[in-house]
Amino acid sequence: MAIRSPSQEECTLATATASATKLRPLGDRVVIQPTAREEMTKSGIVLPDTAKEKPQKGTVLAVGPGRTLDDGKRESIDVKKGDTVLYAKYAGTEFKIDEEELLIVSQKDILAIVED
Repeated sequence: MAIRSPSQEECTLATATASATKLRPLGDRVVIQPTAREEMTKSGIVLPDTAKEKPQKGTVLAVGPGRTLDDGKRESIDVKKGDTVLYAKYAGTEFKIDEEELLIVSQKDILAIVED
């Protein structure tokens, strides 16, 4: 009986899926995977880490149930899992899970949904 090792694609998919399922945001919070920072300018100049701009675009991985209002009802969330969004520059809290950089932001810090 031969033991097959998983391919690189299977490992990457498992890691991405594991991170998304481990987190369940509370209230009106949203978990976002920011897009990668630019490594090079359009003219071909390589940027050092200190000169790279903080991303403001990312993909929604998980969404909370919504904020509880004073009357006990839940506020609806405008974004859903899989949406590409733009968020405020210094919004949210950054953290790492399984070597993946993620961001938790409040719904009010999400500025727009990017339509494809």
